Amino acid sequence: MASGPDLFVVCKSCGSEVSPYITECPYCGTRLRKRAPKLDKGGVPKSQRSGRRRAQLPRLRPGEIPGIRADRRPWAVWALLLASIVVTIYLNARPVDRLNFVLATPGYDAPWRALTTIFLYTHTLYEIAVLGSVALFGWLLERRHGAWAPLLVFLITGAGGALFAVKVAGDQLALGANGAALGLLGAWVVRDLLGRRRGVDDDSDLLGALAIAAVLVLLPVATDDASAAAGFSGGVAGLILGLGLARLPER
Repeated sequence: MASGPDLFVVCKSCGSEVSPYITECPYCGTRLRKRAPKLDKGGVPKSQRSGRRRAQLPRLRPGEIPGIRADRRPWAVWALLLASIVVTIYLNARPVDRLNFVLATPGYDAPWRALTTIFLYTHTLYEIAVLGSVALFGWLLERRHGAWAPLLVFLITGAGGALFAVKVAGDQLALGANGAALGLLGAWVVRDLLGRRRGVDDDSDLLGALAIAAVLVLLPVATDDASAAAGFSGGVAGLILGLGLARLPER
């Protein structure tokens, strides 16, 4: 009687045990095969040998799915989202206090306000669009490099974009983190763009990322709170940071 398929294969790059039906290691991103193995009628991969010994499996942790580690939650991204929501609710309930955190001209252009203004929104749809993008690309970066990467990119591209908008481009107001959202997108996409140039095959949806980038770029048309200059400079800074991140080993 033929034995069933192995439940795990070992990634040659990081040594993790992963599902035999995936094409990319979820821990280090290494390409395991070009396509998933074809199955016979009995659900057994053709490449499997009937006499091959099955790997010994460790006991799963509570809430763990085979092939996916249970302790890889995007803590940094959750913290950024929670901070934005809490700050927005609190300051919108106290409009007078809001002036102490906004980066604007004239009179409210102290550099430290660039860090606080990126957590403040006055339009709900604007906040949903930005935080949705931050959640997606921040999570992808955190999976790839760890919690420090999305935090660093968010703060540099968000605050830097706001400062550029008010101090250099002459915008009167910069609210929200549209610059940080474009910065996270840019930092994530650089590795895959470089890989495509080298002929590396991956499963990244670059067209989807382009569509999200278009929405973020057009946000200043829908609301005065969003700054086109902040988005542009944040996106450029994200691409530059992405070049550095692409040279680092992935976890």
